[in-house]
Amino acid sequence: MPEVQFTDQNFKAEVLEEKTKPVLVDFWATWCGPCKVQGPIIEEVAKEIGSKAKVGKLEVDENPQTAQEYGIMSIPTLVIFKSGKPIWRISALQSKEAIMKELKAHIR
Repeated sequence: MPEVQFTDQNFKAEVLEEKTKPVLVDFWATWCGPCKVQGPIIEEVAKEIGSKAKVGKLEVDENPQTAQEYGIMSIPTLVIFKSGKPIWRISALQSKEAIMKELKAHIR
């Protein structure tokens, strides 16, 4: 399943109202060096996890409302939401293996 592009406009419907599977959100920016490394890893995670979870990115400069609402102060920040609530968060570059391990732990 390809990654989803989350925005201030679709965040509620795509993330908060998703009740059947976990949602991984990568908060990032175009000017962020570590984010450029994290991006392809997120794409790999999205492909590998398939339909078991929703995986996507939210560009913080274009979508400041959502980033501010969740207190995103550094990027990349990864957050896993389940039933509309953030249940895991880390602000650092993560390996594919670390992300997959955490995401799989929240799949029914």
